[in-house]
Amino acid sequence: MDQSCGAGDRHAKIELALRGNGAAIEGTFPQLLHKLVELCPAVLALPIVASRLLRDGSHQPDGKDHLTVLRGSAMRTGHDDGERDDAAPVDMLASLFEARGWPCEFVSDDEIEGEIQGSWANYQLRCIWRAEDHVLQILCLPDVRITDDKKAAVYELMALINEQVWIGHFDVWSNGLVLLYRHGIMLGDDGLLSLTQAQTAIESAIDECDRFYPAFQFILWGDKSPAEALASALVDAVGEA
Repeated sequence: MDQSCGAGDRHAKIELALRGNGAAIEGTFPQLLHKLVELCPAVLALPIVASRLLRDGSHQPDGKDHLTVLRGSAMRTGHDDGERDDAAPVDMLASLFEARGWPCEFVSDDEIEGEIQGSWANYQLRCIWRAEDHVLQILCLPDVRITDDKKAAVYELMALINEQVWIGHFDVWSNGLVLLYRHGIMLGDDGLLSLTQAQTAIESAIDECDRFYPAFQFILWGDKSPAEALASALVDAVGEA
């Protein structure tokens, strides 16, 4: 079974939907998808439809991209009948990764991993869904390994950093002494994740790793104290902004 995050072959499903609406079925996949959107605009709320239209650079005749329409449609739908642009957590994240062009793959039905280029390094992302607890866990690993002689300073630095972080926290995996950012999202009984929630969670993980990555480097390679490393990193962050 293909476990990649690609859209895959959905041509037959689109054809079937179009046949059900009495539409002509000739054309490429993107053309068929456009026809389906014209017949039923509500399908724009489906993450995989939005991501495919984004990837193809699809626009409407009036020049608006379909993601703009998607967001507007989701807002209108939520206002009118209580529905939202939600999907199963791993599926929503796969669609987000695909739309952004980030490589990813399914580890299992409840886990996805991918790679994102941060400001300082490539970040490995792992997203794990625990259906029994309604919790989505997001792990971001900024490619930092802690040496034994620096553990005490790194743990002190993490305590200082976590005082500054409002969402999630930094931690060290005991197996391999790998630095990671961890964040858990508790979802409702329906176990669905919205596009906004997915974007906020992933972007927060990237932003926090970008913000504090230099501090850990100052400890590992610059021999600064934890307080000095954090102060230097925050000054650099202000300068970048």
